[in-house]
Amino acid sequence: MSLRKLLSILLIVVGGGFCLFAAWQFGDSYFQQDKMLKEAKAFVSDEIISRDELTPENTDAYNDLIEGDSIGILYIPRLDREIPIIEGTHEDELAKGVGHFSSTALPGQNDQILLSGHRDTVFRQFGELEHGDEIHVKMKNGTFVYTIFDTDIVDADDRTVIRSTAPDEILTLSTCYPFSYIGSAPDRYIIYAK
Repeated sequence: MSLRKLLSILLIVVGGGFCLFAAWQFGDSYFQQDKMLKEAKAFVSDEIISRDELTPENTDAYNDLIEGDSIGILYIPRLDREIPIIEGTHEDELAKGVGHFSSTALPGQNDQILLSGHRDTVFRQFGELEHGDEIHVKMKNGTFVYTIFDTDIVDADDRTVIRSTAPDEILTLSTCYPFSYIGSAPDRYIIYAK
C-alpha cells in the first residue's frame, strides 16, 4: 500500500472520529437539557408575578443556589421553546441549558439578570426574535414576563454588558455571533428585555 493511500485512509478515519465525537457531544447535551428541564418543571410556578405582588418572601426562593443546579425555565413564546436555566456559566452548565451569570440578579430583585447560552444548541433561532417579543422566566416563586426592547452585537471580550441596571430590572441574554460561524465566534449577540 502506498504512503499516499495510507495517509488518505488515516485522514478519513480521523475525520470520521471527529464526526462521531461531535454527534456524541450533541446527543449528550440534548439528554442533559431534557433531564434538567424535567427537573425544573417539577418546581417552577406558572403563576405570573406582577411587580405589585413582589415581596421579600418572593425572592427567598433564591437562597442557597448551587452552581450546576436547575433553577428555572426560560420560555420563548415566539419559538415555542422551553430551556432549563442552570446556575453558573461554565462549560458544564452551558451544556445543560441556559446559564445564569451568578453575580447578577434573579427575577424580582430589580437589577440586571444575565443569561448566556450556546448559539448552536439552546439559543438556536434567537436571531428570529424581534422587539416586542415576550420572554418568560419561570421560577419557583412564579413566572416573570419580559418584553424585548433592544439588541446589540459586541466584541466577544466586551464585559461592559455585565453591569448593574438597578433600580430597573433588565433581562439580558447573551450568545455567540454570527449564528452561522464555525468555531469560536468573534462577537456576542445581546438581547435586552424589561
